[in-house]
Amino acid sequence: MSTRRLVLLRHAKAEHPDGIPDHERPLALAGRRQCPLVGAAMAEAGVAPDLVWCSSAVRTRQTWELVRGALGLEPPVEYRGEVYDAGVRSLLSLVASAPAAVRTLVVVGHEPTMSHAAATLAGPGSDEAAVARVQVGVPTASWSWLELDGAWADLQPRAARLLRLVTAS
Repeated sequence: MSTRRLVLLRHAKAEHPDGIPDHERPLALAGRRQCPLVGAAMAEAGVAPDLVWCSSAVRTRQTWELVRGALGLEPPVEYRGEVYDAGVRSLLSLVASAPAAVRTLVVVGHEPTMSHAAATLAGPGSDEAAVARVQVGVPTASWSWLELDGAWADLQPRAARLLRLVTAS
């Protein structure tokens, strides 16, 4: 049985300019400052993604590009509209469809889906403090690290261990 790692990353702090559609909102200066901290923390934790699925929204794309630079790795990235629109159920279905060869998957998305998905997946062996935090939502530039034993296709609620929640602030 092999272990899969899932990292759920909420985008960094974004602007709220008048007249700009939500999908097109860019990162704020504070968000641009958060991203290198996220990438450095991921590198220190040993996050080495085989694949990245990133929401197609501008702020998530910018987040991943800046995090990737600090992480120092060049994994394949797919910008996916369904991550932008995903609720928990659809996100879990999407993750369950990940290629079998992928051992570490990073998903860059939005609240409340990122925290709710982590809370839904957290089962026995999870860090209790991390579970308590994801149950109430997470700040921008936060990431949850989950592990599951077995195939992506076997993913279901409470089937993973939430090992940690890391925030950039």
